[in-house]
Amino acid sequence: MRKLRGRSIRVRPIAEAPPLDYGDAPVDPYRHSLYTPAELYDVRPYADSLDARTYAWSRETPTPQATLAQALHDHAIDEALTTWVTGRHLVGVMGGHDLDRSSAGYADAARLGWMLGQHHVVATGGGPGAMEAANLGGFLAHFSRDDLASTVATLGAVPSFHPSIDQWAAKALTVVDGMRGGESLGIPTWFYGHEPPNVFATAIAKYFRNATREAILLQVCGAGIVFLPGAGGTVQEIFQDACENYYATPESVAPMILIGTRYWTETLPAWPLLLSLSRGRAMEGHVHLVDTVDDAADLFSA
Repeated sequence: MRKLRGRSIRVRPIAEAPPLDYGDAPVDPYRHSLYTPAELYDVRPYADSLDARTYAWSRETPTPQATLAQALHDHAIDEALTTWVTGRHLVGVMGGHDLDRSSAGYADAARLGWMLGQHHVVATGGGPGAMEAANLGGFLAHFSRDDLASTVATLGAVPSFHPSIDQWAAKALTVVDGMRGGESLGIPTWFYGHEPPNVFATAIAKYFRNATREAILLQVCGAGIVFLPGAGGTVQEIFQDACENYYATPESVAPMILIGTRYWTETLPAWPLLLSLSRGRAMEGHVHLVDTVDDAADLFSA
């Protein structure tokens, strides 16, 4: 019995909380490390893999237990990623998920990742298309340009994850099998679970919540971000990154490089708005529009 302002109140003992039940969650909400490609592609066919099982589970009608499990999982990934990025200099590459492996654009994105990977760790959204190409370049950064070109040609035999994720992933796994490549980071999300993660990201921070994933992806790229031609997601990333730089102090501004003058001034004219936004701010002088991946890479070595 306690007295509160002259009145007696009875304090009931708190019942012992029951053990937490996360239902049939396929992932460990308390994991302590980032994923590896081997974990997500743990079995074949892909439909039976941890990645596919988790996506299917995330699409079910949410229960309080599932919601809690997902929140705890994403927090655990936050902690693991914070540890992983410490001491590494990350440069981001953003671009479209539907870039065909046999296209010139894919080869350019892979070459960009290769050049950036000489002195930085390449980080992407972890999916297919331009993201896979940039992670591939980072993975092969300590191999020759000829090695990179021959690998891109090999991958071109299975140009897309449509119609078969299994064939697409299998072709990539033959490349990494037994090869000791460089570090590369992917930050995908099960929100877009129909897009499989690429296997050239040696560390994968996969989230359930896309909003969290987008913010974290931009924040960890302290060395700057290169934006290849893309659509809705890439445009969102440009202006989300621009917002961070707009309010940043001069010492914390990260460079932004858009590749493709005609694309970003005519097809999707993000550049004029970005340029206007930067005027008079600390970010002015740190936003660039170039025409080639070589031009973009040169800005990081200048």
